[in-house]
Amino acid sequence: MLAAMQAAAAPYAAMVIDARSGKVLHARNADTQLHPASLTKMMTLYIAFEAIKRGEITLDTVVKITSKASAEPPSKLGLRTGQKIKFRYLIRAAAIKSANDAATAIGIAISGSEAAFARRMNRTAKALGMTRTRFKNANGLTESGHLSTARDMTTLGRHLFFDHPDYYNLFSRRTADAGMRKVNNTNTRFLNSYRGADGIKTGYTRAAGFNLVASAERGSERIITTVFGGRSTASRNAKVAELMDLGFRRAPSRVAVRKPALPTYVGEVPAPGAAGKTIRLVTTVKTSPRPKMRPAMAAPEPVLTAQLKAITEGITEAVADVARADTQVADAPITTPIAPPTTAPAKVTLVGSDIAPASAIAPPPRPAAIVLASAAPRPATPVKQEVVTRMSTSGGRHWGINVGVLASRYQAERLLLKTALKEIDTLDDALRKVVNRPRGWYANFVGMTEEQASMACRRLQARSSDCKVIGPS
Repeated sequence: MLAAMQAAAAPYAAMVIDARSGKVLHARNADTQLHPASLTKMMTLYIAFEAIKRGEITLDTVVKITSKASAEPPSKLGLRTGQKIKFRYLIRAAAIKSANDAATAIGIAISGSEAAFARRMNRTAKALGMTRTRFKNANGLTESGHLSTARDMTTLGRHLFFDHPDYYNLFSRRTADAGMRKVNNTNTRFLNSYRGADGIKTGYTRAAGFNLVASAERGSERIITTVFGGRSTASRNAKVAELMDLGFRRAPSRVAVRKPALPTYVGEVPAPGAAGKTIRLVTTVKTSPRPKMRPAMAAPEPVLTAQLKAITEGITEAVADVARADTQVADAPITTPIAPPTTAPAKVTLVGSDIAPASAIAPPPRPAAIVLASAAPRPATPVKQEVVTRMSTSGGRHWGINVGVLASRYQAERLLLKTALKEIDTLDDALRKVVNRPRGWYANFVGMTEEQASMACRRLQARSSDCKVIGPS
């Protein structure tokens, strides 16, 4: 009762938006700076999801708990100083139980200290357009200057939904295994009482009152509502339900979905000894190795032509295959002989994205001879000779598959890598290729036969992965 009376003094603020378009449907004191309480953990989790995506840390990283994290007051998971626990359990405890010790441990694991993590929180808030928010800690416990607004927290809730859909389901779980024990969702009452509700986060301190950022979906419509300064859990939930109803009444049935722009994310290298780490993936080809030229022959020998193996995993394997072909001579005669050494070297164009253009390769001292079949002895009478200037090396590998259209090259390359590891049996010989088009960055596997492309797509679709066969262009 005393807590409710003290919370009654907390200022009230609210915001309702159509999550699809971002249009504001209702606002009251939406830009007033107030104590966000545990709504702060939305930002802590947003950065945790970003850190996982960027390779700074993984869900299975084992985090050693510091005395700072273990000393946080309730609500808490009960972490002990020196204890080791997987990062995934800290995320569950912070998102579902709203555990203060878990939130602090997340920040320290990523940035090395809570102060460094708070600076990263503020940089991220600025990048997201949260102009009137200032964070001082990772958990939302009351601290001078630790303030936000209903508008900013609504913005953050929308970014959580659109930017990290793979993790958003966390906020609708009623219970979860947090490693040490099972934890219950602090938002269970609203999730159970309001039709279509699936998140997001509660918050309470005496200075803040009862806060909630909630999201609900009905049909094609999704509403996000934020309330600061509720007098109790029950009255706050009733007010959020009332505003949700208002939002669904005012939102159009059909509206174009306009996802919020992804932030220009600025990460931070963790302090020495911190659990987190920054991994920089270098996927661009900086050099293009040239195939080695065959040794010159002492005298004109039967000239050989080669059908080059389709280049997949790199030049080295293709060159080895061609070298092995030097020792093999077939019986089929060549009907189109190569010009003798007195003429200009034959120009052979290799088809493949990882090979330097022919103009970039210095001409050899004498023409190279690459062979598959032996030529018959030259006839005594002159025969009109024809120079082979181009040959197909694709082996019918003009097909490919598309596995997604992403917002950045990094995301496309990462999706290609994950997909290749997931379906290594059918994609082992395919080339990964990222193409920038108006709709975004296309993640493609190329250099496949039609049969290989069709099989790969069927297997990926069986795993609930998006896939589309690409025919010869």
